[in-house]
Amino acid sequence: MTVALIKTPEDAPEQAASVTRPERRRARYRRIAKAALADERVRTTGRLAVRHASYIAGGTKVIGRRVWDSRSSSRYERMIRAAEAAGLLEEVKEWEARAQSYRAARHRRRLDMLQLMIQAPKAIAFATTGAAGLLLMVGILLAWGSGNVRDVLTPIETVIDLVQMLAFLGGVIWDPFLFAAPWIGLAAMWAVGRHQHTAPQWALPASARTYGDAITPHIVVVAFRDLGISPLRKAIENMGDIGAAMLSPIKIAGCGVEVDVTLPSGVSTEEIQQRRRKLAENLNRHEHEVFITIPPQPRTVRLWIADSGALDEPIGPSPLETDPDIRAHYKDARAPWGESLRGDAVSLSVYQRHLLITGLSNQGKTASLRAIALWLAFDKSVEFWIGDLKGVGDWGMFEGIARILIQGPTDEHACAVTEMVEAGVTEMERRLQAPPGTVHDPLVIIVDEAQVAFMNPLKSDDGRPYGGKKATSRYFMACRRIHNQGRAVSVTLWQGTQDPTDENLPKLVREGAHIRASLVVGTESQAKMALGDKAVNGGAAPHLLRQGLDKGTVVVAGDGIKVPAGEPSITVRTHFIDTDPAKEIADRARALRDGVATVHQLEIAQTVDHLADLDRVVGRTEQRVKTVEVIHRLKELNHAVYEHWTPQRLKAFLAEYDEEPGTYNGYPVVRRDSVDRALGRRAEEPVEAQ
Repeated sequence: MTVALIKTPEDAPEQAASVTRPERRRARYRRIAKAALADERVRTTGRLAVRHASYIAGGTKVIGRRVWDSRSSSRYERMIRAAEAAGLLEEVKEWEARAQSYRAARHRRRLDMLQLMIQAPKAIAFATTGAAGLLLMVGILLAWGSGNVRDVLTPIETVIDLVQMLAFLGGVIWDPFLFAAPWIGLAAMWAVGRHQHTAPQWALPASARTYGDAITPHIVVVAFRDLGISPLRKAIENMGDIGAAMLSPIKIAGCGVEVDVTLPSGVSTEEIQQRRRKLAENLNRHEHEVFITIPPQPRTVRLWIADSGALDEPIGPSPLETDPDIRAHYKDARAPWGESLRGDAVSLSVYQRHLLITGLSNQGKTASLRAIALWLAFDKSVEFWIGDLKGVGDWGMFEGIARILIQGPTDEHACAVTEMVEAGVTEMERRLQAPPGTVHDPLVIIVDEAQVAFMNPLKSDDGRPYGGKKATSRYFMACRRIHNQGRAVSVTLWQGTQDPTDENLPKLVREGAHIRASLVVGTESQAKMALGDKAVNGGAAPHLLRQGLDKGTVVVAGDGIKVPAGEPSITVRTHFIDTDPAKEIADRARALRDGVATVHQLEIAQTVDHLADLDRVVGRTEQRVKTVEVIHRLKELNHAVYEHWTPQRLKAFLAEYDEEPGTYNGYPVVRRDSVDRALGRRAEEPVEAQ
């Protein structure tokens, strides 16, 4: 017979309770543990326990290693392995020689110890006999003096009493010493561990934590080990505990530290440069806080590591703002420009040096260039010709300081700036033809947003393009001519341009600058255009600056600025001078000058009456003048306007009035009556058409 077991509803709660009781117990324990871990008092106590236990364990390890190193040749073996891993064969030989010398000295000490054990009994017997004889001699002298025979044994009895007293004191102290010795040793190990910070970072007090702040040899070595370069990792692992042998001493350098790292064989400096971001993150820094350069030593990289957040702090104001008595001297003085990453003041010499500053838009290019010009304005012997092809008033404060000031963004403004630079070429040629020994006042020609001039699509009346990068380009050729010969007669060209390419900053022009500076640019190829291949290959990296965050930070290469020894460039955080303070500085500079009547060459070019000038040079006494002679007379009348006029340009101009040069005896000539007819036709035209 089959009996069916029927479960009643009353049995269900009891069975459920019996099944889930362990689970409820575990859940209760988890809640208690979670609540305990959330309590700050428990967490503080836990950190305290872990910290001090780690101090003892770490101190024991450090002391044990020190003892082992002092009693063995393990230190030399580690140094040999490190030198082998780094490929330093000469150092390997040196450490092997030291290790051999240490082993030989240790062997001699052991032999001396064995010899001492053999000679010790005899030495002890001789010492005991000698001491007893000496004490007996002293006793005899005492007995002789006192007349008491018993005094012969007094010295011996005194020594025996002293030994008994020392034995008693030892017996009293010995038991407490045995009890305290382990605790003294434990305290010593704790002290060593505390000094070496052997506890985990999270367990250390906030004041002692080094994560993200201090740069230690261990942190640097681990950062290189974890770069993902297999030969480098293997070499560091083979070095064991002496990987720091790769490093020079870590030196404080401004708002950061500097260290040279010697790479092991098989690892190139280029591989390290390509992993700048990963290296920075391994050092607990942002990418912009680590700079890698190549010093003169082979297989070595130099790291400059900023303190966390230091580069995001603004630098102080320019001395131009804080020093009302500041003065400038073109030849002998230097412009205060900013600070290096190390916090040192950086100044710039512009004496007979062409200057190029480039970078992306709205990164501080104009302000950086203008700060130098504002300083130089305090030398009243310097003449400025300025072309601002942005045209928003950034250079307006130079009204009354600059002799020529052109401001505007159009192609017509670019044409006027081109003619201004060409006039600079004419002035340069005039100075070059002056008698030897002639002293010329400095002429500084500044073109801001020079890419507008290079990209100008307009052509002059003779068909020559204003812009471009070919030999027919007027702006390009004027820049080249000033670069070639201008510095010899103190005619220099400063240019500011943005987003450099081969089209808006031709190679021959950018390489003609003595001082080349770059704010943040988009790519490494643009960085090479701005600073040159050599500087970028040596570690200059304006393309790694942060757009929008590193405004006014420039990477500078070339002459005129003090670059740290062995480095191809220097990174400068320039002083920012806003528009209103710039106007105040310009007012002070203007007061030093005798009064400069600033002209706007674009306006002058628009008011030139070419037909009236032609009427003047042809004159009334001659019926005809050779075309070549007419061109020559026009240049004498107004060289800046007619410098590039040719017979073809003159023919095209007369054709506008239905006239053209004729010929006489085979020579092209301009007839007096042709000029008169042209004047008559213009007089008949409506005023609006003139």
